Amino acid sequence: MKKVSSALISVFNKNKIEHLCQILSDNNVKIYSTGGTYDYINSLGIKLEKVEDITSYPSILNGRVKTLHPKIFGGILKTNSKSDIDESKNYEIPDIDLVVVDLYPFEETAKSSSNHEDIIEKIDIGGISLIRAAAKNYENVICISSQDQYNELINVLKNDFKTDIEYRKKLAFEAFQKSSDYDYQISSYLNNKNINSNSVKATVKELRYGENPHQNGRFIGQIDRIFEQIHGKDISYNNLLDIDSAIGLLKDLETKKSVFLIHKHNNPCGVSIRDSLLDAYLDALSCDNVSAFGGILTSNQTIDENTAKEIDKLFFEVLIAPNFSNSALDILKSKKNRIIIKLKSYPTNKIQNRSCLNGILEQDLDDKTEKFDDFKVVTKITPDSTKFGDLVLASIIAKHTKSNCIAIVKNKQLIGSGMGQVSRIDALNQAIEKSKKFGFDLNESCLASDAFFPFSDCVEISHVNNINTIVQPGGSIKDKDSIDFCNKNGMSMVFSGIRHFRH
Repeated sequence: MKKVSSALISVFNKNKIEHLCQILSDNNVKIYSTGGTYDYINSLGIKLEKVEDITSYPSILNGRVKTLHPKIFGGILKTNSKSDIDESKNYEIPDIDLVVVDLYPFEETAKSSSNHEDIIEKIDIGGISLIRAAAKNYENVICISSQDQYNELINVLKNDFKTDIEYRKKLAFEAFQKSSDYDYQISSYLNNKNINSNSVKATVKELRYGENPHQNGRFIGQIDRIFEQIHGKDISYNNLLDIDSAIGLLKDLETKKSVFLIHKHNNPCGVSIRDSLLDAYLDALSCDNVSAFGGILTSNQTIDENTAKEIDKLFFEVLIAPNFSNSALDILKSKKNRIIIKLKSYPTNKIQNRSCLNGILEQDLDDKTEKFDDFKVVTKITPDSTKFGDLVLASIIAKHTKSNCIAIVKNKQLIGSGMGQVSRIDALNQAIEKSKKFGFDLNESCLASDAFFPFSDCVEISHVNNINTIVQPGGSIKDKDSIDFCNKNGMSMVFSGIRHFRH
């Protein structure tokens, strides 16, 4: 247990600090402070010392440099080693057991001001450095990086002003999390990216485990802004990946009709758009009722009682919808582990990140979706107008399916898909085989590919299987071969001009 005998306090927002300072003073904790914080605490009649008196150096550059001094950081970073103790005595470095810091409000300033100089001025240097130093030395120092931690600290200090290592380690984790978020807000601003005025601080949600039981997992973000879980077991790492995939596809399907999606391993295996929700669910299920087992179900409509009765017959992991009737919930909650999620809003992030090697890959979100007017007809025959919607739907489904992929759609229903194949021919054959396996007629269906056909082989295979309407990005040096084959065999093909790889 580590006892607190000294504290450095430097806060921008003085709210809530009075009670903590009074308790520290009443228990003979030596307080160091500077600038406006010193003036405020001193006005309370609480005894404290100026940082400037320790460093023998005044606050300079309009207060931008106050605590950046070896005596201050030495006091925070000092360990119990003999050499550290000897050096501290030699250079008259004070003991600092507790650091309380509240950073300059950069994010709030960036949201409320258009003055670049004012915003840059709110980039905290000394405060963030104090937080990182104290968090690094959590074995010896308590790091308080938020007003929200004051009450817990006060309760902990009731134990003879001693703290244990686990508490200090937790505070260090929260400090580095705060530091990371603070730096992200600054980098976003400097990269000319909007800081959402409705944004909230990222939180950490510990998950049951990662992708596999032997892996730890956690979610860091703003999950409660996207959905509310109203029933079921804790959401897993894999659940979240599937939920993200499902919501992404649902967002791109702009229609007032009933949409029902079924996902498995981040890929859509059932998609249907119908006039009624029940029909949409049944037709989405018929796309591939084998893969639907244990899947993620998603709809854009309120789940009603009749649809819930049918859904109840299926074993599924997660059900996502904007709302549920009371009678539907009574049915769906009959199994305790089912995860039922109320979708509140779509994610607004424009950037995708993923770990790679010993770093992070970052890219703009693929937020492009094409309408039929965006397509370029490249064959002599123009697709029948009744197929315009199916071509668009097939293209959107392909966008949300792992590459290499093929999606086959007929009458606003996914009837065959092949995904994650190293060969586009394999993806096509898989889609055709699945379509036939589940009893669909490929005649008059529409096919979409996420990337171009390097040869005419996929077009030829499509024709043999009575698929005569195709959408693909185009851009191959041998596009003419595919176009010529279509023209010779009465097929229609359009180019989207947009590749949608999904690795």
